[in-house]
Amino acid sequence: MMKKIIFTALFAVVAVYSFAQSSKKDEQIIEDSQEAKEAFLEDDEGMSQFFENSYAYIILPNVGKGGLGIGGAAGNGVAFEQGEMIGFAKMTQVTIGFQAGGQLYSEVVFFETKEKFDRFKESKIEMAAQVSAVAAASGASLNAEYVDGVAVFTRTKGGLMYEASVGGQQFKYRAQ
Repeated sequence: MMKKIIFTALFAVVAVYSFAQSSKKDEQIIEDSQEAKEAFLEDDEGMSQFFENSYAYIILPNVGKGGLGIGGAAGNGVAFEQGEMIGFAKMTQVTIGFQAGGQLYSEVVFFETKEKFDRFKESKIEMAAQVSAVAAASGASLNAEYVDGVAVFTRTKGGLMYEASVGGQQFKYRAQ
């Protein structure tokens, strides 16, 4: 009987600690996402049109990418629907091809329509090879267009990556 009480108490402590750590991580992702949005707008004021006019967007403030022949990338972010935060996003990517190095970058994905964003929320969206990211820089957004209802911008934060690879980004959504 005493073992059950100790086990139950230990389980409760672990559960509360895990929840607290998860909440702390979410708060950091939210804070980092806001800073990333500010940095994107500082690099290219024209991106404000995408933030204001897209149906929804996700901001992945810290995406890590690395590889040597076979590579991968991953990052967590925040999802906004019509300007309101509604949840969290997780991106993973596997690439195959000529690549070497590592890089840290921020990424923002704009969704032109509710239908495209709903596919993201159902974790059914995968970036195809024809959807290419625009490097955020002064004026870069002026010629940027949605491809299949999606527009992607990236902003390098550090590292060096040589790459000529093929691979898709997959997204998972978690409600707030």
